[in-house]
Amino acid sequence: MNGFVQQLHQAHNKCPECPSPKIIRKFFDDILGILFPEHANEVLKDIGTLEMKLFDLKVQLKNILKKNSRLHGGDGEELGEAFFTKLEGVYALLQEDLQAMYDGDPAAKSKTEIIRCYPGFYAISAYRIAHLLHSLGVGLIPRMMTEYAHSKTGVDIHPGANIGRHFCIDHGTGIVIGETTLVGEHVKIYQGVTLGALSVNKEDADKKRHPTIGDHVVIYAGATILGGDTEIGERSVVGGNVWLTKSIPPNSKIYYQTKIYDGSSQLTDFYVLKNDV
Repeated sequence: MNGFVQQLHQAHNKCPECPSPKIIRKFFDDILGILFPEHANEVLKDIGTLEMKLFDLKVQLKNILKKNSRLHGGDGEELGEAFFTKLEGVYALLQEDLQAMYDGDPAAKSKTEIIRCYPGFYAISAYRIAHLLHSLGVGLIPRMMTEYAHSKTGVDIHPGANIGRHFCIDHGTGIVIGETTLVGEHVKIYQGVTLGALSVNKEDADKKRHPTIGDHVVIYAGATILGGDTEIGERSVVGGNVWLTKSIPPNSKIYYQTKIYDGSSQLTDFYVLKNDV
């Protein structure tokens, strides 16, 4: 047992720069509550109180980054300042995402309903905030944020993915968006969509492994699109349950179909590709 205790002792001593999941989750929840009072424990109607809360969060982030310098190799003070300087841009993007979800879902009665209730909005909020940290060169912490959102929503978006403006997630559960995915503007995806990799070899970690989705593309439920060379042309529609590992041109519509042969019970599954949607 002494040997086991020694192993545990060494593990704990090697982990002073491991950020606490509880701290990261609380920081994210507090940031989200600042940006959207619908998620706040307390609505901050006094501007002075709001400014103090923002200042406190900035100090918290700086302390987290200074304590965990191995995760970024930079200056925690400067990175904390940069994050809060760029946070306004993230807020603007989230306002566009919110509008996209409101416009794209007839069931949405208000934007407040989307902010409070829609897992897609929660997941994209976590992604946008985590992606900002990722773009500043911070490791692990952004992934902790998106995995926290994953556990709450069933939507798994890697913070390294690049997602354009006016992004709409409808329903959300089961969506996976990989690290090197490129998503254009005005894209809408439904539940169960996977934007994944064909290869899981470790030596391919630095390569583009995930697909590119053009502007104004709609991807319906259960579709799987794989591979770093796979491109979905702009203004295309990918139907439900489609499996794609090859590119399709702009203005295409691809869907899954089952044909029943006359006079028999034989079924044939195939895909239909049409252009000029």
